[in-house]
Amino acid sequence: MRLNRFLPIATILAFTAAILIAQPPAGFSGRGGRGFSGRGFGRGPNFSGPPETISVAYPGTVDSTQSVEKLVAAVKAAKLKPGKKSASNSALEAEIRATLNPPPPPPAPGAFPRPTPPDRLKTGAAAAGEHGEFVFAIEADKQPEIEITNIKTTLPPAKAWQVGKLWVYETSLKTSSAYAFTWFVDGKPVGGANDLPAFTEDAYPKPGVPQGKLTGPIEVTSKVYPNMKSNIWYYVPAQWDGSTPLPVQIWGDGQFYTIARPSAYRLLDTLDNLTAQKKIPLMVNVFIQPGSADGRNLRSIEYDTVDDRYTDFTVNEVLPEVEKAVKLRHDGYSRAMVGESSGGICSFNAAYRHPDQFARVLSWIGSFAALQVSPDNPTGGGVYPILVRREPKKNIRVWLQDGAHDQENVRAGSWIMQNIQLANSLKTKGYDYHFSLGPGTHSQRQGSAELPASLEWLWRDYDPAKTTQDFVQEPAETAKPLWRIVTMNRE
Repeated sequence: MRLNRFLPIATILAFTAAILIAQPPAGFSGRGGRGFSGRGFGRGPNFSGPPETISVAYPGTVDSTQSVEKLVAAVKAAKLKPGKKSASNSALEAEIRATLNPPPPPPAPGAFPRPTPPDRLKTGAAAAGEHGEFVFAIEADKQPEIEITNIKTTLPPAKAWQVGKLWVYETSLKTSSAYAFTWFVDGKPVGGANDLPAFTEDAYPKPGVPQGKLTGPIEVTSKVYPNMKSNIWYYVPAQWDGSTPLPVQIWGDGQFYTIARPSAYRLLDTLDNLTAQKKIPLMVNVFIQPGSADGRNLRSIEYDTVDDRYTDFTVNEVLPEVEKAVKLRHDGYSRAMVGESSGGICSFNAAYRHPDQFARVLSWIGSFAALQVSPDNPTGGGVYPILVRREPKKNIRVWLQDGAHDQENVRAGSWIMQNIQLANSLKTKGYDYHFSLGPGTHSQRQGSAELPASLEWLWRDYDPAKTTQDFVQEPAETAKPLWRIVTMNRE
């Protein structure tokens, strides 16, 4: 695999902090864009403090899921009739406090004590929900209002009702999305948080759906990255007949997806459900942990460097190890790569440079930034938005996701602006792409919440009888305008 030549052009942008809309800003009043009231999300201390840059807690454990389900039912049962403002229910107040603001776990033996976490009820960052039903709570001196948004939709401001010393709001939210919310008293923000996932039912275990088999960890010693050792796992669907070669889906930072179900990602249950419904083909999912060599973690070297080594490592060192037990497809049409942050650009890099090996990309909060640079490529991954425009179109399918409050790095660039640029470049060149924008931070919550939809989109119309397909832009996407920017956090 030969290294492509790079354009000697700086592509990292430093724009005003902004919110995106994929629509011309007709009728924009200066107080808010499409779907915004103009007084909440996008105003105030964006990019530097609460509520927009604080993430909701989401443990994703069996116990936490059951506790939240129980809390939602209790709050709905106690919900007041219109016109009333409070309820005297000490047991419900205690349950809200225990579920939405649990004490931190004790430190491990011999570990340093952890700093005391902020009280989420006092900061207004307390919220939880499952199956599209959510509860929000805050301590405040006066009755607050709450505003909830996922950028595409902002719910009308709603008044909370009182339970003891708490103010509570319960509502249903559209699933397959992630939300930000802000509390107001007398029109002024007093708290809130971001990255609240709303999972679809395909992310939860379902009766009668068989579970696949997870194998690993298996240690792989690399020659592509000298002396590097990396753990891998692979997940095979229960329906596999043991002989038919399977499509392959690679997951960067794979160690996070192999922990006990359900996890904050809810990945394995999603794979089982989509497979059973035939929304994705039978496939082997391979989870690769970033490697280390001589005591040094090589994650950024593997993921952020714009070269061919990670593709070489995956194709020639990881997949042969999996193929000792599972028969695999070898065509790029039958392979996908998934990653978050630096793993996002790693996935795009592999497919863009070698569509014969990987033709499907799922990138969450991708780091298209100058993290690994060289004299030949001074902008690192930041080169891609311009490279895509200047080079011939590659035959790949790409799902991009990012959050409007993704990170800024003084040296490497702006994550959200680079993803915007790349989305417009893919659109302009006619790529089969999808850009999913939410209000989130540098978090995988939105990507996890919309995982069933993104995987179904990525593998739509897959035909095991084929080894190639011309990926063309969907007519509905072609008819839409380019992504444009409206400033939201400045007067």
